[in-house]
Amino acid sequence: MSLQTITKKFIDFFNFKFYLEIVVAIVLFVYAMATDSMVEIIIALLYFIMLLEIVRAVIGFIREQRIKIRIIIDAFIILALREFIVNVVKINNEKFDGFDSLFSSSTNFHILVFSGVLIFLFFLRWLAYFTSPDKLHSKNNKE
Repeated sequence: MSLQTITKKFIDFFNFKFYLEIVVAIVLFVYAMATDSMVEIIIALLYFIMLLEIVRAVIGFIREQRIKIRIIIDAFIILALREFIVNVVKINNEKFDGFDSLFSSSTNFHILVFSGVLIFLFFLRWLAYFTSPDKLHSKNNKE
């Protein structure tokens, strides 16, 4: 590899500002490991992302006078993932020995319900992508 190639890759790395994401991730990871708060940080970041999606939906509604259902579904997916993580990691002290243990423990039953909700929301997200007015409009313009 030549010096020009290495220099170009180095410059591209800093032009895309990917380094900022890496630095923030490393700092958060080191802090989480040092304070033993990995799950709490993940849950807080999921809350933050969920709020960003809701603000994005509200601003989109104010600008375009319509709600993009894709953004709302994304916010609900993030909320369901957060609840799933809380139930699996923080609350769940139950054993999962078989299918009947899903219904004998309320925590395991909540995990089953959140799994179904996540699958349903991902299906809705897929459906929203293919039936989006923006996608249909751009497809009609190409023809």
